[in-house]
Amino acid sequence: MSNFVSAAQFMPLSVGDALQVLLACACAVGFLVLFKPLLRGLALAAVLVVKPKLSREQRLQRRQMRDAALLKRMLNSQKVSPSEAAELRALAARA
Repeated sequence: MSNFVSAAQFMPLSVGDALQVLLACACAVGFLVLFKPLLRGLALAAVLVVKPKLSREQRLQRRQMRDAALLKRMLNSQKVSPSEAAELRALAARA
């Protein structure tokens, strides 16, 4: 009990001050809930400014490079199972 009394002496907080802090927190939460779509859109726009999306051609080139690297890795491996051979044929057909 003495700890509570000593802590209350260092932080004198009236009921009115506590209600004011609680009201400010409630207003902040209400603001965030009300403007959530707008804030989410602004955050998405900021992310797109820093890291723009790749174009369709760039995504296609990246996928082809990844497929070619996978094909080369599979060809260099020592053991090739039948399922891997089928996957190799499918990859070769796409390339």
